[in-house]
Amino acid sequence: MFSTLPRLAAVAFVGVDIANAAYSIATVADIKKTSADIAYDMMQYYKGNLTGQTPGILPGPPPAGDYYWWEAGAMWGALIDYWRFTGDASYNDVITQALLWQVGPGQDYMPLNVTASLGNDDQGFWGMTAMTAAENNFPNPPSDQPQWLGLAQAVFNTQANPDRHDQTCNGGLRWQIPPLNNGYNYKNSIASGCFFNLGARLARYTGNKTYADWAETTWDWMRGVGLMDDHYNIHDGAHVETNCTDINGAQFSYNFGVFVLGAAHMYNYTDGSPVWKDRLDKLLNATLAKFFPDNIAFEPACEDQMSCTTDMLSFKGYVHRWLSITTLVAPHTAPIILPVLKTSAEAAVQTCTGEQNGRMCGFSWKKKKYDGSYGVGQQMNVLGAVSSLLIQQPGKAPVTNSTGGTSKGNPNAGSQSDSFMHNKPMTTADKAGAGIVTFLVAASALGTFVWMGIGK
Repeated sequence: MFSTLPRLAAVAFVGVDIANAAYSIATVADIKKTSADIAYDMMQYYKGNLTGQTPGILPGPPPAGDYYWWEAGAMWGALIDYWRFTGDASYNDVITQALLWQVGPGQDYMPLNVTASLGNDDQGFWGMTAMTAAENNFPNPPSDQPQWLGLAQAVFNTQANPDRHDQTCNGGLRWQIPPLNNGYNYKNSIASGCFFNLGARLARYTGNKTYADWAETTWDWMRGVGLMDDHYNIHDGAHVETNCTDINGAQFSYNFGVFVLGAAHMYNYTDGSPVWKDRLDKLLNATLAKFFPDNIAFEPACEDQMSCTTDMLSFKGYVHRWLSITTLVAPHTAPIILPVLKTSAEAAVQTCTGEQNGRMCGFSWKKKKYDGSYGVGQQMNVLGAVSSLLIQQPGKAPVTNSTGGTSKGNPNAGSQSDSFMHNKPMTTADKAGAGIVTFLVAASALGTFVWMGIGK
C-alpha cells in the first residue's frame, strides 16, 4: 500500500477573512467555530432524537418531508468528518444511535421501511458512511452491536452478490435493488460509483485484493459501457432495454467525486501504480474543469436555472470532502486541489447570511451572497467545505487496519441478506411457464370440483 506522505503544497487554508459575512475562516479557531455553528443549524432539521420520532432519518420521504433516506446517511458521514477535522464530539452519540438504528434486519443497511425506494446508491451512501467511521477511528459501538467495518463489508458483499450483477449491459449495478421498484431497469453511475468507492477503500483498509479486483471490474465496466467516456466525463446512466445504449448525458458533481476518491484509494493501494495515477489525474482534471469554474463549486446541470432537486442541493459538500481526502491518500494531487477548495470555501461562507438568524447558508456559491435557498443540503455543503479546510492538520489521514484502525470487520457480513429476487419481474419465459402452471392448476381444480360434485 502506498504510504500517505506529508503534503508539500504551499497552500494555507487559514488566514482568510470575508468581509460582510456572518462567518470567518481566518484562523483554525475561526474555522472550528464557523463549522460548529453551521453544524448546529443543520441539525435543527433532524428530529430523530426526539420522543416518538425515528432515529437516523430526516423528515421525509416526500410527500411526508423533503428528504429521502439516503441523504440522512450522507449527513452522518459529514458529521463524522466534522468530528475528525475539528475534534468536536457533540454529535457523536446521536451519530452512533442513527447509524445503528438504520442497519435493518440483515445488518446491511436495507431497512424494511425504505424498500419501496431502496437503491444501490442509497445503501451505498450508508455503507460509505460506515467506512468513514472505520477510517476515522470513530468511537466503536458496543461489542454486541454491528461494527463500522463489518457494516461497510455487509453493504459491499450484498452489492457484489451475483444477483445484483446481471448480464444486461454486460454487467454493472442497477439503480434500484428490489426488482419491482421504479428504476430497476436503469443502470446508473452513482450506484456503480458507490460500489467502486467502497471496494477501493476496503482494499486499502484491509489489504484484501478481492475488493480491489471488484473496483477494477467496476471501473472497466463504466468505461466499456460508455458511462465514463474517453474525456472522463461521467454520464448519469442508461436503460437495460437498450443494452445501455441510450446514455443519459446528465452530469452531476457527486458522480465525479465518488470516482475520484475511489481512484485515489486504488492509487494508494497499488503503491502509486502509473495506471491508477493516470486515471486519477485525468478524472480529477475533468472534475475541476467542469464543476469548479473560477475555482468555486458549481452544479451545472441545475444551478443556473435553480432547477435542482433536494438531492442535488447536497452534492457540493460531498465533493469538497472527497477531494480533500484525496490529497491525503494521493499526496501529489494536493497542489492542484487545495487552492481550489480554499477559494470555493471562501465563496461558500459568503452565502451564510440568510433567514431570521442571519447565518443560514445558500446554494449558489458563485453569487457570493445568500440566494434564498436553504435546507439540510445547503448547510451540509458549506459544513463540508469549511470543516475540510482543516485537512492539513496532523492526524487527519484515513487509517487502515495496519496503521491504527480499531474497527472490527466481518468478511462474511451480508451473506444472509435478502436478495429481493423473489419479487423479480416476469420475463417472457417466466410468463409462458406461469401460463402452463396456471393451466395445470385450473385443470386440477376442475377435476376436484367434478369429483366433489360426484361425491355428493
